[in-house]
Amino acid sequence: MRLDGFGLIVRDMGAMVRFYRDVLGFEVRECEDTKSVYLIKDGLLFLLRESGTDEPAGYAPGLAGHVEIALTADGFEDVDRQYARARTGRG
Repeated sequence: MRLDGFGLIVRDMGAMVRFYRDVLGFEVRECEDTKSVYLIKDGLLFLLRESGTDEPAGYAPGLAGHVEIALTADGFEDVDRQYARARTGRG
């Protein structure tokens, strides 16, 4: 299993896109609308989501620090195996 991407909830989408694109060199890969922007750098997917959007996880309004990660697995068995390893604390 490998880390494939992560996301941040942001307040000012324009400022954040300019920072990650212009300062840190991320490529804008996909922009669904002004509330969700996908960027990529060194093979890592990076999602910016504007706060106040319909968050499926039910994030607490007004709080910062929400982070999402995406993991790639080889299949259902790999997910089960990695879950079992995480539960037992054996790396």
